Amino acid sequence: MAQDFQSTFVVNEKLCYGCGACIALCPTNALELVGRLAIVTQDDCTKCNHCIPSCPVFALSII
Repeated sequence: MAQDFQSTFVVNEKLCYGCGACIALCPTNALELVGRLAIVTQDDCTKCNHCIPSCPVFALSII
């Protein structure tokens, strides 16, 4: 029987320093800066990957 896996957008809190590059590219405004950390609203994120290559410290991923 096949399992239904749902992907999740993740911000590595140890790497993210809040530059905001990802926020500027998010077409659904699912990302926001809270202090010096990008936070994602999972319900708004479409996992389009537009933001991932923008991160200079590779703190973004979809798992």
